[in-house]
Amino acid sequence: MVKKFETPQCEFCNPGGEALFGELNQETREEISHGKGCNFYKKKQIIFYEGNHPFGIYCINKGKIKIYKISENGKEQIIRFAKEGDILGYRSLISGEPYRASAETLTDSVVCFIPKEIMFNLIEKDRPFSLKFMRFLCAELGSAENRMLNLSQKPVTERLAEMLLILKEKFGLESDNQTIKVSLTREDLASFTGTATETVVRLLKDLKQKKLIDVEGRKIKLLNINGLIKLGRVFD
Repeated sequence: MVKKFETPQCEFCNPGGEALFGELNQETREEISHGKGCNFYKKKQIIFYEGNHPFGIYCINKGKIKIYKISENGKEQIIRFAKEGDILGYRSLISGEPYRASAETLTDSVVCFIPKEIMFNLIEKDRPFSLKFMRFLCAELGSAENRMLNLSQKPVTERLAEMLLILKEKFGLESDNQTIKVSLTREDLASFTGTATETVVRLLKDLKQKKLIDVEGRKIKLLNINGLIKLGRVFD
């Protein structure tokens, strides 16, 4: 028997204390909940494509998602990852431009869609939300700039070490307090690091030999986080 999909209600959604919609009052949450749509996506389904026009924003209720671009030579470049509580498509919605990247699920996911009319009305009428939204956009822009700077200046070994730490911070660790709570292909790891798949395979073996990590299939254990921080030259 197939379990019926239930639409998550905004007033009961608790994606995290710092989530963009976390401080809205119950009445506003109910209004958003009544006006939104929600879909269940299987693993490896596309949520939106680069070049399409936005008609709202996407809010992740459950699941893990990658956001990527396709280069002129057809190579995929992962820009960032998203998880429960994150929103997608906001930059293109605000700028009025087509999506600059595509979004694909890494796991089975539940994603809600909030139409642009609701978002613009909220931005216009709710000043605290507008200020929080602007701070959110600025923080996201700063993170994107830092990542581009690191990609352009750091050797690939340092980039891979930093990427593993980024995945730890983004998705957390499993109950053993070592294994990153996301399974990625070697191609995805290479795409996010900005290098070739063969290079990632070799470097993972090097990190394993140095006892910084352990690898079991697509699962990666961080055995020496301080060592990865030193190797990746990651500073607060």
